[in-house]
Amino acid sequence: MSLPFYQKLHEHYDRSYHNKNLRTTMSQYQQEKKSSAIYTHGSTAYSSRSSAAHRQKSEAFSQASAASYQQQASRASEFALSSAVSQKAASAYDYGYSHGLTDSSLMLEDYSSKLSPQTKRAKKSLLSGEKKENLPSDYMVPIFSGRQVHVSGITDTEEERIKEAAAYIAQRNLLAREEGVTAAKQSTVSEQSTSMLRQEEGFEKSRKVAIREKAEHLSLKKTLEETEAYHKKLNEDSLLHAPEFVIKPRSHTVWEKENVKLHCSVAGWPEPRLTWYKNQVPIDVHANPGKYIIESRYGMHTLEINACDFEDTAQYRASAMNVKGELSAYASVVVKRYKGEFDETRFHAGASTLPLSFAVTPYGYASKFEIHFDDKFDVSFGREGETLSLGCRVVITPEIKHFQPEIQWYRNGAPVSPSKWVQTHWSGDRATLTFSHLNKEDEGLYTIHVRMGEYYEQYSAYVFVRDADAEIEGAPASPLDVVSLDANKDYIIISWKQPAVDGGSPILGYFIDKCEVGTDSWSQCNDTPVKFARFPVTGLIEGRSYIFRVRAVNKTGIGLPSRVSEPVAALDPAEKARLKSRPSAPWTGQIIVTEEEPTEGIVPGPPTDLSVIEATQSYVVLSWKPPRQRGHEGILYFVEKCDAGTENWQQVNMELPVKSPRFALFDLTEGKSYRFRVRCSNSAGIGEPSEATEVTMVEDKLDIPKPPSNIIPSRNTDTSVVVMWEESKDAKELVGYYIESSIVGSGKWEPCNNNPVKGTRFTCHGLTTGQSYIFRVRAVNAAGLSEYSQDSEAIEVKAAIAAPSPPYDITCLESFRDSMVLGWKQPDKTGGAEITGYYVNYREVIDGVPGRWREANIKAVSDEAYKISNLKENMVYQFQVAAMNIAGLGAPSAVSASFKCEEWTIAVPGPPHSLKYSEVRKTSLVLQWKPPMHSGRTPVTGYFVDMKEASAKEDQWRGLNEAALKNTYLKVQGLKEGVSYVFRVRAINQAGVGKPSDLAGPVVAETRPGTKELVVNVDDDGVISLNFECDQMAPNSEFTWSKDYVPTEESPRLEVESKGNKTKMTFKDLGMEDLGIYSCDVTDTDGIAASYLIDEEELKRLLALSQEHKFPTVPVKSELAVEILEKGQVRFWMQAEKLSGNAKVNYIVNDKEVFEGPKYKMHIDRNTGIIEMFMEKLQDEDEGTYTFQVQDGRATGHSTLVLIGDVYKKLQKEAEFQRQEFIRKQGPHFAEYLSWEVTGECNVLLKCKVANIKKETHIVWYKDEREISVDEKHDFKDGICTLLITEFSKKDAGIYEVILKDDRGKDKSRLKLVDEAFKELMAEVCKTIGKFSQGSASFFSRMGLQVFEIMYFLLAALSATDLKIQSTVEGIRLYSLVTYYVDDLKVNWSHNGTAIKYTDRVKSGVTGEQIWLQINEPTPNDKGKYVMELFDGKTGHQKTVDLSGQAYDEAFEEFQRLKQAAIVEKNRARVVGGLPDVVTIQEGKALNLTCIVWGDPTPEVSWLKNEKILASDEHCNLRFEAGKTAYFTISGVRTSDSGKYGLVVKNKYGSETSDFTVSVFIPEEEARTVAEERPKGNKKAK
Repeated sequence: MSLPFYQKLHEHYDRSYHNKNLRTTMSQYQQEKKSSAIYTHGSTAYSSRSSAAHRQKSEAFSQASAASYQQQASRASEFALSSAVSQKAASAYDYGYSHGLTDSSLMLEDYSSKLSPQTKRAKKSLLSGEKKENLPSDYMVPIFSGRQVHVSGITDTEEERIKEAAAYIAQRNLLAREEGVTAAKQSTVSEQSTSMLRQEEGFEKSRKVAIREKAEHLSLKKTLEETEAYHKKLNEDSLLHAPEFVIKPRSHTVWEKENVKLHCSVAGWPEPRLTWYKNQVPIDVHANPGKYIIESRYGMHTLEINACDFEDTAQYRASAMNVKGELSAYASVVVKRYKGEFDETRFHAGASTLPLSFAVTPYGYASKFEIHFDDKFDVSFGREGETLSLGCRVVITPEIKHFQPEIQWYRNGAPVSPSKWVQTHWSGDRATLTFSHLNKEDEGLYTIHVRMGEYYEQYSAYVFVRDADAEIEGAPASPLDVVSLDANKDYIIISWKQPAVDGGSPILGYFIDKCEVGTDSWSQCNDTPVKFARFPVTGLIEGRSYIFRVRAVNKTGIGLPSRVSEPVAALDPAEKARLKSRPSAPWTGQIIVTEEEPTEGIVPGPPTDLSVIEATQSYVVLSWKPPRQRGHEGILYFVEKCDAGTENWQQVNMELPVKSPRFALFDLTEGKSYRFRVRCSNSAGIGEPSEATEVTMVEDKLDIPKPPSNIIPSRNTDTSVVVMWEESKDAKELVGYYIESSIVGSGKWEPCNNNPVKGTRFTCHGLTTGQSYIFRVRAVNAAGLSEYSQDSEAIEVKAAIAAPSPPYDITCLESFRDSMVLGWKQPDKTGGAEITGYYVNYREVIDGVPGRWREANIKAVSDEAYKISNLKENMVYQFQVAAMNIAGLGAPSAVSASFKCEEWTIAVPGPPHSLKYSEVRKTSLVLQWKPPMHSGRTPVTGYFVDMKEASAKEDQWRGLNEAALKNTYLKVQGLKEGVSYVFRVRAINQAGVGKPSDLAGPVVAETRPGTKELVVNVDDDGVISLNFECDQMAPNSEFTWSKDYVPTEESPRLEVESKGNKTKMTFKDLGMEDLGIYSCDVTDTDGIAASYLIDEEELKRLLALSQEHKFPTVPVKSELAVEILEKGQVRFWMQAEKLSGNAKVNYIVNDKEVFEGPKYKMHIDRNTGIIEMFMEKLQDEDEGTYTFQVQDGRATGHSTLVLIGDVYKKLQKEAEFQRQEFIRKQGPHFAEYLSWEVTGECNVLLKCKVANIKKETHIVWYKDEREISVDEKHDFKDGICTLLITEFSKKDAGIYEVILKDDRGKDKSRLKLVDEAFKELMAEVCKTIGKFSQGSASFFSRMGLQVFEIMYFLLAALSATDLKIQSTVEGIRLYSLVTYYVDDLKVNWSHNGTAIKYTDRVKSGVTGEQIWLQINEPTPNDKGKYVMELFDGKTGHQKTVDLSGQAYDEAFEEFQRLKQAAIVEKNRARVVGGLPDVVTIQEGKALNLTCIVWGDPTPEVSWLKNEKILASDEHCNLRFEAGKTAYFTISGVRTSDSGKYGLVVKNKYGSETSDFTVSVFIPEEEARTVAEERPKGNKKAK
């Protein structure tokens, strides 16, 4: 795997140059020794910066150095001649450090010319005016006239001060060049140098000075040696190093059967691979399943040895290996055996019951320690910017005064050091880790490690840090882990990690901001976003320190900035090494700078090993080695580039020469290829260029990793899931992985971690118990984030399974001479998985002393009872039972009571066992048990259940059942709420009742809060299910369904589905065989259960409800109807009970669907359920059948209206009339047409009502098309127009017409008063006259009685017809029709001249306008002449008829025929009702028709389809019940069922056929599918 440029080895070949430089500063140091007070003044500022490494010096050395320093300080006071330059430097340093500036970030005036004397043989620079032939005019060459050396002091408080001061002086010499160096300043430098040399000559005569110089030479020599050694170490890549054990495994001495863990922590890069060995043989966990458990989490490696035995005593080795080497650590494990009788039960209580080894405290005595954590911190969730505290109470026993434990916090296996972000605290009994400002960098696994002597314990929990709320919604989250990868004078390379949340849109890139230490001014380093997670920041001021931050940007906006980086100085690594060097020479209080005379100036040679070490689409980084030939002066570098395939070299950094052997180039064209080369320059000139690099294309060299694969989630706790995956293939420089989770079906993804995790395993916390989740993973490196992996399989968040708890209540169920049958109760906690079996151990008890445990069974038993064979007769035994599930074997039960193995000879059955109660309510509960193992001499025939209150005495047991129960369960009713009860069960056989079982209980009769019952549900598909919900489940609880309290796991008729705290049992086909009690129990709870009874009545109800839901219909409030609107529009409408927003309607006219258009307008009001269709006009082709098909979800419905024949014509005529009426009413029109009435004076008044009239409207009357002149002008008062006709007579008969007209149009109304209409009018006149005849004498006096009588009888004569003969069912009727019959008209009947006497057989009467004589059951005596006389008291009018001869015979014969036909009609077979004319139904639905049949005798019934006999079968069921009801049923109609059907009924009096039509339609979607498939089928047929 290739390494990034910042992890490669960079060796600096200017080491010897810098070492010589240290020697050249001696004279400078001698000149400046008088100004040592400057550094003394700054010692306070530097004391806080002393490194921890320097504090490790030996005490003797510190004392010697301190003495030397004091001596030098006293000597420095003698030379108190401080130059102005030194004073200014002192004040500048004082100001800089008082404002928090670090390194060499002070902007002092350039005094380099004052600090270093000019050498005697130094050549003039180009700046002084002398030209060089081999230098181009556009190159600038600096002047280097001195070198630097750093000498550290001997005390911690002064070391940093001395180091920084030396660095400053040497740096000023190094930078004594180009800017501001003028001839005047050089002259000043020469004068000051001469003055300094004179002072040196004065001091040389001093003997003390000579001794001092010698000591300083020795000190500098040693400093050079240490500096050279430090350079060697510096140039090694710090990221690539061999393994190193941070925590080594410790040896242990343990007891047999005890578990032991070996821990170790290893550092190294690449991450070492650790292998465990036992006696130099690698440990294979698969060879010994369950024996060894090897784990590696967050840098902590663990080897766990389970159930140690003597063979595990060995030497164990942990071997760590990577590319840099291998390292091993050893630990021994000694397994001791317990002397005496070994009791395994002591080991099931935990490690605290085992013997402890001893530890020696620092106070010299041996002690054993137990370390416990109380009030422990759990998995924590925080948000960026919040405060979070982790803590726990540490309990150490025994407590030793003044002996405090060692407490260390770790994050992901790395120690946590206090900083401005995190603080630690120990109060004496509680350890706390506090985050003052959470950042995503703080996310990880936190471990507290407590050591007390040789003992230690640790506890870990994960901390998750969520992103802070974005200032701009949809903006990405902040990046994290902003660090400096490489720093020098010219640039600093910054790297970071991409965030997990992109805000909903891809991240376009990142902006890098910088801020100089000591200021609050942030500036952006790049104008365009960079995608690569590394970036070289240029434009820095040498020697100053900076902090950095990064912001992500997407199309929505820029996200929040990351946490700022640690400060980093813009210095070369060699400069930093000098600042951190640790010379051991005693500090003299002064810095000695000497200067050797340089040799002749040498033009530097070309750099070597030039290469491109980093190439992205944004920048390219070059690296090279300094030239071997360069002289004693410092050098600068100039970089050149050219396009590939050309030799046109361009200078890149003319204005800013490079001082370091690395350089970052920007402003390159992406996708273009370049070559590069470098030149060196010093005061002697510019050297030859280096060899050009290979062609380099400007593009990202690091590929985005491929997505991980094989995502596997597994259960962990009830709120967490462990996710594992396979690492990305061929991934380079992988930073880690991000994991995301989503609730199944939600489509919303949430990050599980905000800090990339390494490895291929992660625990996702904070999930919802019972929910099903899917997971996905993506990898990340500097190039970006990979695509998401495939989604994992869904997993329900549920606690992982564990071993079950111990069984209890072991009892002897049956005993023989050499065997015994044991029974026990199931463990309270099953560990989240079904118990797969039990293991039984037994031991002999002799004189009260137990013997050694033995295994009773090798193969696990599934029942809660077991027969142990091969026992000794009359021997006493004790027993233990352990339960097992798929997680393993649980702890054994407590030792049972002692049982004697002897033959039981009793005839009665033994006690039932395994009693348990469930469904506890305030007045009832359900008790269950298992049959006794010993049935006695005869089989068990039943059971008796006894109950008593828990506090009652033994004599207060009472039986709950008088007759023996056949079942092994009983629902106990009639309990008292809040009372505690106990129960027992006894079995019975022919010999009698056996002894009672162990007690069940005590149990309190109460309905606990939150108790829920089983609920039956029928869904929309008609599926019947029982549902149960429990809010009190334990993490490992499960639902168990039973029928009649027998588990239904393997029932093919049922299907059970459980999710979270809900469960559902579905009946596949509910029938009679499913009758019974259904119950649901919740395991690992205190008897939570519920039941539901399905009997025959409930079965019928559920089946009917299922049928209704399976084929739902839209309830119709009003069937399809039609009405004519005012304008002649036709409105078809129906109303449903209710409609949802998704309801839709298909409109079918004559079997063809119609849609919205010019002819049809549709409307649906879903609030009222009214469905309408409007037609502007009815045409002849619109005659037929109209159907509205409604579909609302799964429910369907339809309503049909048949408009054919006279019905349709009448509707069409009415619609046309209303349309014409609407047109008519637009002008003056008649609101009520012309009519007549008879006034009280017996005059005739013609009247009409008009509307929409105005002043200009005229009215004209006509009779027989001749205008009638009217004397008065109509005023249209109240809209009524009248015409009065006095003394109305026959001459007034005719056709009357009235016309309305104006400029808007006209309207007319006609009234016929001729023929029958005239007679009707005259009859009304007569009635009016009759009223006056009784009380209006004045009227008769005016009109005259004679005229009245003539008119009265004239009307009667005119209206009476001749007598007619009519045969009826009862006999013969004689009648006459009188049009103007009045009540005062008297009627008399006579037969052969004799008045007829009326009896029940011969009756007379008036029906409407008919005057009749009825002769029932006529005889020959009824023959003769009949006369009807109309008489008013004075004058009569007669009508006669001869009923004899042929007239009588024909009438009598017709009477007999009608009588017989009536009998036949009464008793003939016929269909009374129930069958429709047309049935329209959707394919797949059920068709049920019922009709009533009548006939005496009972008719025969048959069915026809398309005129053919139809027989009953499974598809079409035909029934006739009770002699009167016929049923027609088709289950699941098909299109082939369409056709004409008939019901034929027949008896001896006749038959009748009732026809109906069945039309089967296909829904719209299915119809389209069929239509598409039909052409394919036709094509295939061809």
